[in-house]
Amino acid sequence: MRAALNDFLERPFVRNFIVAVILVNAVTLGLETVPPVMDRYAGLLTVIDRICLGIFVVELLAKIVAQGRRFWTQGWNIFDFVIVGIALVPTAGPLSVLRALRILRVLRIVSVFPRLRRVVEGFVTALPGMGSVFLLMGIIFYIAAVIATKLFGASFPEWFGDLGKSGYTLFQIMTLESWSMGIVRPVMEVFPYAWVFFVPFIMVTTFAVVNLLVGLIVNSMQDAHAEESNAATDAYRDEVLARLEAIEKTIRERGP
Repeated sequence: MRAALNDFLERPFVRNFIVAVILVNAVTLGLETVPPVMDRYAGLLTVIDRICLGIFVVELLAKIVAQGRRFWTQGWNIFDFVIVGIALVPTAGPLSVLRALRILRVLRIVSVFPRLRRVVEGFVTALPGMGSVFLLMGIIFYIAAVIATKLFGASFPEWFGDLGKSGYTLFQIMTLESWSMGIVRPVMEVFPYAWVFFVPFIMVTTFAVVNLLVGLIVNSMQDAHAEESNAATDAYRDEVLARLEAIEKTIRERGP
């Protein structure tokens, strides 16, 4: 019974149906933010949303029945359970803010597609290494913010008046958003040699540390893909060996 139900849930057409429901629900929740559409079709959109939620609940219950305790040992199953559970929380009174969290149901599409799961798993695997990079980035920002506040704070208090403002301005410069004409060139009109500070800061943060983060994520994704490929290869090898043993056993039983 459980095996048959689990096989049914793993069939491609069931998975494609769930993906279609997720996409329909995403469009429905998006249309709810359009006032003219809500004025005319509020009732219909509400019905569609409830139908989609009902399908998610039925699928989740079917998985729990089919997999039993094994359901709670898989991270993506728990992820789906939390997402659907948030949608079932009453949204009246002080919990009305949770209505906005219904859009999180769209994230279920990540758990459906293996390639998207691989991306997320690679990102999660990279988090320990990213922590070290973030620590390095924080140290660099702290040092640069102190220097910028002391050098430019008196003349440009709106950008470098205190440590917080300097940190935010330096973050804007790191993202290269209006950094030259908006911030650095006005500062250079008062401090002609300010480029000696800003250019090395951009080179270290934007081109070195940020690319280091990207490299960590890419390596983690490659490792996750390699582990998945190795697992598939091992499973295929075990299946082939099992079949060969079965053939050999059959030949021995028949005799010469």
